[in-house]
Amino acid sequence: MAMEDRNVIEVRGLNHWFGTGDARKQALYDLDLTIEAGSFTVLMGPSGSGKTTVLTLLGCLRSVQDGSVRLLGQELNGASEPTLIALRRRLGFIFQAHNLHESLTALQNVMMGLQVHGGIPHRLAVRAATHALGLVGLSDRVDYLPANLSGGQKQRVAVARALIGNPALVLADEPTAALDADSAAEVVGLLKRLGSVRGTTTLLVTHDNRILERADRILVLEDGRIVSDTIA
Repeated sequence: MAMEDRNVIEVRGLNHWFGTGDARKQALYDLDLTIEAGSFTVLMGPSGSGKTTVLTLLGCLRSVQDGSVRLLGQELNGASEPTLIALRRRLGFIFQAHNLHESLTALQNVMMGLQVHGGIPHRLAVRAATHALGLVGLSDRVDYLPANLSGGQKQRVAVARALIGNPALVLADEPTAALDADSAAEVVGLLKRLGSVRGTTTLLVTHDNRILERADRILVLEDGRIVSDTIA
């Protein structure tokens, strides 16, 4: 594999601002960052340091204002909306709040992760969702409603929903913050295994020190700048 193909994320000279006029405030300063395929990278830093801004820019949820961001080989600065939509379909998103639909079963919630791909026959969607739930250890909970699942099980359903499209990159924002130690370890262990088995790349934003020992790399962001970059 060529070196450029190994780099899922390549950021060069990234700056970002919020607001206009006198209220304009810089959030990111001249960020440079490269993340290789299959790696499990943790991004830490105090509240307001710019972590979520980085995640939303990489997730094509916010426009790149200044600098270069190459995601899966595609430049995001100036990219068209169809290009951004196509890239989002290659990503998996996991958040602190599981965001499950309470009226849908675990299986139905996971199947919703395929909606962005469109045109998938129901039978194949059911098979894919069942397989994804099996990957996260919930084969016996496919027909359960969220109200009948523990917090850790709900988050694993959310992980399965993010993974059902076999994303090249998973972006996770505080996915273990509301979980006990065992459940947090399960979620992180699953994402790590996906890196080994599928080559899935994970960038995880967290304040959770419990998971640092599982990371391949730890980045620390302060005041919009990367102040530490450690290979674990």
